[in-house]
Amino acid sequence: MKGEVSLGKEFTKGLWRENPVLVMLLGLCPTLAVTNSVKNALGMIGAVFFVLTCSSIMVSLIKKLVPPQVRIATYIVIIATFVTMADRFLAAYFPALSKALGPYVPLIVVNCIILGRQEAFASRHGVVASVADAVGMSLGFGIALMLLSSIREILGNGTWLGVPIVKGLFTPWQVMILPAGAFLALGVLVSMVRYFKNR
Repeated sequence: MKGEVSLGKEFTKGLWRENPVLVMLLGLCPTLAVTNSVKNALGMIGAVFFVLTCSSIMVSLIKKLVPPQVRIATYIVIIATFVTMADRFLAAYFPALSKALGPYVPLIVVNCIILGRQEAFASRHGVVASVADAVGMSLGFGIALMLLSSIREILGNGTWLGVPIVKGLFTPWQVMILPAGAFLALGVLVSMVRYFKNR
């Protein structure tokens, strides 16, 4: 029973208490860059979920075999392997999405969310706990990207997943799909999260 409670906490902490984007402010480069549309955000969410979960499993399995002196380099090689797989999969089956995401999928290799979870958690815990942590953090990342991309696409284009939903209600604010809109929307979301956490 104790193990179940612990796994539950490891899973849920990434959703709210330690949300990687809205609380810990990690991985902001891809977060701000790809959230001008929900479709782009979904592509990034899928790639991060795959890379973080698979690399956490691998790091947890080999943690006792890796000398401390080369652990970071080892983690980066593992992460890079799964990033390459995700990048090639998107390029082969979703070329338009891969082009829209540009360099931000390959840059997952140095994403502090991914490397941080390997160093802080997967290298110190078993496979099951590492998977719970990775899935929770991925979902937390996904929630943040979906919120941010939905706000930006609706206000900036009047669409959601490319489907018009506010036609005629207001003139879309083009600034919301520009970098300035990304910072504005993220600032509002982070402020709201801080407000509710403090309460």
